[in-house]
Amino acid sequence: MVSISDKILVAGATGGVGQLVVAKLLAKDLKVRALTRSEAKAKSMFDERVEIVEGDIRYPNSLTEATNGIDYIICCAGTTAFPSTRWNFANLFQASNSPKEVDGEGVKNLVLAAPLELKRFVYVSSCGVFRKDRLPFNILNAFGVLDAKLMGETAITASNLPYTIIRPARLIDGPYTSYDLNTLLRAKTDGKKDVVVEMGDNLNGETSRIDVANACVESLFYETTVNKDFSIINSGERPNIIDWSKLFTSL
Repeated sequence: MVSISDKILVAGATGGVGQLVVAKLLAKDLKVRALTRSEAKAKSMFDERVEIVEGDIRYPNSLTEATNGIDYIICCAGTTAFPSTRWNFANLFQASNSPKEVDGEGVKNLVLAAPLELKRFVYVSSCGVFRKDRLPFNILNAFGVLDAKLMGETAITASNLPYTIIRPARLIDGPYTSYDLNTLLRAKTDGKKDVVVEMGDNLNGETSRIDVANACVESLFYETTVNKDFSIINSGERPNIIDWSKLFTSL
């Protein structure tokens, strides 16, 4: 189980889910190292409260410093499912920031760079990785995002590292662009629907980014999530407090 002496690397720390993960880790007084492509952006977002290492999971040589001495990795990195300016097109047929390069090869690079004694590799994947031929996932996978996510999952499960793979459905809430960590820490809404988790890849619906971040962080505290892959959605009336112990025990 994670302790305050452990150091946690968050890849994709400035993204919609990643910045929420960082905020929740800090709220639990845990040590955070943020892996980011832009040190300046991370500094403006996290107010010097985290250790920042500039790097890019697409480039293995940039990951050595980031993973040195790390106890846990939470990978929230990803790109858009459909072609966008974030893909960094060199030309019409070549993109350097596509799902294959980021969610596939990039995650593989991060796995290979992880310390052999890593206590856990938590990965935010996606519902539909095993249902790519069915609606609506065949549409979502039109440009290979689910193929890439599954490539990342396979690299993790084949690595012999302890892992937790989390598969959210269509993401709602956020992404947050204020870059105000204090605002994130004061967020109290946590969505309006209950949290549902289930082993495998059979759930459908939508998932709050807030609860994806909650699942990433809370999973570090429970042995029942080790070497587990599960889907997460929001459905039903939300209780006053989410019982993560009960949810994870059901796995």
